[in-house]
Amino acid sequence: MDISCIILAGGRSIRFGHDKILERIGNTSLLEKAISLIDPISKEIIIVTAKERAFTRIAKNIKVKIVNDIFPGQGSLGGIYTGLVKSDSFYNLVVAADMPFLNEPLLRYMIKVADGYDFILPRVNKLYEPLHAIYSKNCISPINSILEQGKKVIIELFDYVKVKFIEAEEIDRFDPKHLSFFNINTIEDLEKAKSIARGAT
Repeated sequence: MDISCIILAGGRSIRFGHDKILERIGNTSLLEKAISLIDPISKEIIIVTAKERAFTRIAKNIKVKIVNDIFPGQGSLGGIYTGLVKSDSFYNLVVAADMPFLNEPLLRYMIKVADGYDFILPRVNKLYEPLHAIYSKNCISPINSILEQGKKVIIELFDYVKVKFIEAEEIDRFDPKHLSFFNINTIEDLEKAKSIARGAT
């Protein structure tokens, strides 16, 4: 199926101390790495960011669309809403910009099993990965309702749409170490990611 990818790049990087998505692993920034990993499966790539941020070099990629938060300050849920509204596709993969080890076979599997559902996300040990998930356009109205209630928790969406969980045994077939869900919040996380990347080369 045609699918767009939404990269959430609007976080304030409070724990990191500065704008983490421009930090580099090897010769590539975290944002550029995310783009390169999802590019093979994407009809378009939508980067959702705060108004004060611009990515001049990335904007030259004809596949990339950079959009500003419709609901600033509403966290990841607001970013997902913005991406869905701006997307040209019914199904949309949503990932965070600080996830350097996205796994293409796992993402393709999630796309393959998405038909008939509105929210497809991994679940490991009762923990959900809503920033490594697929959302249909049917999520737009429910997310708007959740935001209007003053809530920001993505799993509130479970009550409104048809959900499919990707369970640990499915994930293990493609990504047994679950590195797909590794995200960078601190300097220590970045150093760990660099170490993992060196070990993978």
